[in-house]
Amino acid sequence: MLSLKAYAKINLTLEILGKRADGFHEIATVMQTIDLADDLTFGAAPTLIVESEAEGIAPEENLVLKAAKLLQSKLAIKAGARIRLTKRIPIAAGLGGGSTDAAATLVGLCALWGKAVPKAELSAMAAELGSDVPFFISGGTALAEGRGERITILPPLPDFPLVITTPPIELEKKTARLYGALTPSDYSHGQATHRMLAAMQAKSPLTDALLFNGFERVAPKVFPGFESYRERFREAGAHHIHLAGSGPTMFALVKGPGEGIRISVVMERSGMPAYLVKSIAKTYNLS
Repeated sequence: MLSLKAYAKINLTLEILGKRADGFHEIATVMQTIDLADDLTFGAAPTLIVESEAEGIAPEENLVLKAAKLLQSKLAIKAGARIRLTKRIPIAAGLGGGSTDAAATLVGLCALWGKAVPKAELSAMAAELGSDVPFFISGGTALAEGRGERITILPPLPDFPLVITTPPIELEKKTARLYGALTPSDYSHGQATHRMLAAMQAKSPLTDALLFNGFERVAPKVFPGFESYRERFREAGAHHIHLAGSGPTMFALVKGPGEGIRISVVMERSGMPAYLVKSIAKTYNLS
């Protein structure tokens, strides 16, 4: 039996540069894994079996099963596997939960089946599963470009704490609706990402002023009640609130665990789940 953790992510910057001819949007984003994680276990089985108690994942949208079938096909493997998924990352929340599970599945099954697949080849498979999946093959801190599949690994940032909270907002076709709400005025030229990269190169501390998300303006229009949840987060002590990925999760940098715990406790008492987490330089040690 093999066990792997599949870590969530936040976007330190997320810029939409414009719409491409293929219908996708060109983006520039600095992504960072955090230590909120799903757990996956892999064991031998005659067929592919995915077990999970998580609700809200339709079988046709199960990226764990899609990843397993893709790898099985690419490697011409007849062996199966029993994959057990324990969800801790909120679903469809902007934290990359499905994508990181898919990446962990590719890595875990290669180990289970005794196949040493080069990282570049595994990343190419990951890109077939979704724009965010290649990032999770490496994790840590990375620049993602194109539709998100072009990954440049960056030097790891010093660990930093943050509090995340996910409003109980369910929205069909969330990402498509967010992109649909954008206007050309929301597009940028990568300035925020360049500022972040320059600050990292200069080893400057991570500050709220460096963070940016191109969906911030439209999020309150797309997510019902978003502003009221953000205000609740602010009243709990979050000074600067940022949208995580495509939302509706929000996060706030904190000075230390003490401040993070206080905010989390207040949020929990108000009925909203909150997590004190930290950044993590994660890798599956692939070559």
